[in-house]
Amino acid sequence: MDWTGLSPDEARKLLVNKDKSKRDKRMDLARAVATFVRDGDNIGIAGFVNSRQPVAAVHEIIRQAKKDLTLSFHSAGLAVEYLAGAMALEESSCTIKRLEFAYWGIELFGISPMLRYLAENGKVELEDWSNFNMSARFKAAAMGLPFMPCRSPLGSDVMKANRAKLMDCPFTGTPVVLVPACHPNVALIHVQEADMYGNCRIEGPLFTCPEISMAAGYTIVTCERIIDHEEMVRDPNRINIPFFAVDAVVEVPFGAYPGNCHSWYYFDEIHIREFRSAGEAFRKGHKDSLRSYYNRYIWGVRDTDGFIEQIPYRQLKHIQQIELREFQLMRSQN
Repeated sequence: MDWTGLSPDEARKLLVNKDKSKRDKRMDLARAVATFVRDGDNIGIAGFVNSRQPVAAVHEIIRQAKKDLTLSFHSAGLAVEYLAGAMALEESSCTIKRLEFAYWGIELFGISPMLRYLAENGKVELEDWSNFNMSARFKAAAMGLPFMPCRSPLGSDVMKANRAKLMDCPFTGTPVVLVPACHPNVALIHVQEADMYGNCRIEGPLFTCPEISMAAGYTIVTCERIIDHEEMVRDPNRINIPFFAVDAVVEVPFGAYPGNCHSWYYFDEIHIREFRSAGEAFRKGHKDSLRSYYNRYIWGVRDTDGFIEQIPYRQLKHIQQIELREFQLMRSQN
């Protein structure tokens, strides 16, 4: 097995022939997912652990019950946890068949109960990489290369758990590891600002999001707000993802909630603990709390607005105030 998403040749053909014109790409999230995400796809999950995770897009994938997905990411938390929880509750609904990743957890909130549940019960295929190697795989794909040479796997056992190849460098004769390009069928990316054409601004760390967008066959971008194109191009150096790499733009305030979105809102520790506790209870055989969570926040609502309406206003205000204070402090120190 060499390619679990698009092969380099398939990706090249698709990207060369795809309409990359400057056109209005705004649409609602349900339409974007229905248009670009198919059963059996390799989905590139952008963001990093609980930061700028494409939670809104993942919730919609769950509601549309996409099946047999491969998930590719370097480090993720909430987005993957939601998909895994849906599969654990309803295996006839949204399902994951394979994971290619470096880390899956919820950081200070604890390890992932859903990863433990799926792995310990043999329900998914796992391919283990380092963070750098997954980033290199996306970088190779973004550059149109079938692989990227790396030294980092040398001296470790990580190559026993993935498809990397060892060879001698043709120039130096020293060992080098080749990691295969990763071309997801679809990338899911959440950013702070985008324009109607798909140009994106990212505040804070980029988390390999530009590379994932360029590597994927199609890219769905959710954003906190859509701004005028004139405002976007007034500062072109701040455009991190270009319009021709994006196929759908969806304005979804709180689209990364309950994770954080730099300069917009911080983690909602109360809600994350509620979600993780329900997952941990499920892993230990108590299924009611996780099912109640999904019925209330995902299956029982139409969209992200319905999800956010379930959250106490005081919690949302609190996470916005925390992030605003930290952002102002950083700017005052520079």
